[in-house]
Amino acid sequence: MIIELSKQGLRCESQRQFDVRYEGQLIGTLIPDLIVENLVIVDPKVVAAFTDTHLAQMLGYLNITGLKTALLLNFKYASLGIKRVSN
Repeated sequence: MIIELSKQGLRCESQRQFDVRYEGQLIGTLIPDLIVENLVIVDPKVVAAFTDTHLAQMLGYLNITGLKTALLLNFKYASLGIKRVSN
């Protein structure tokens, strides 16, 4: 996926790390699968259907990264499933 996006002239980062803090204390690290153009988090899945848990996870990712948009991609079926999540 990264190679194809790069061929389209899009800047992609995989496995970029973000510190997760709570009340000023470092409590962990978030590592999203893919960030495109420093604007969109892309999270590929192979699931029967997207759940509220997937949406909540993406909202958390958006809050931590400060980005506004995430795309969930489902590769389970022949036609690609896409869910846009905005913060």
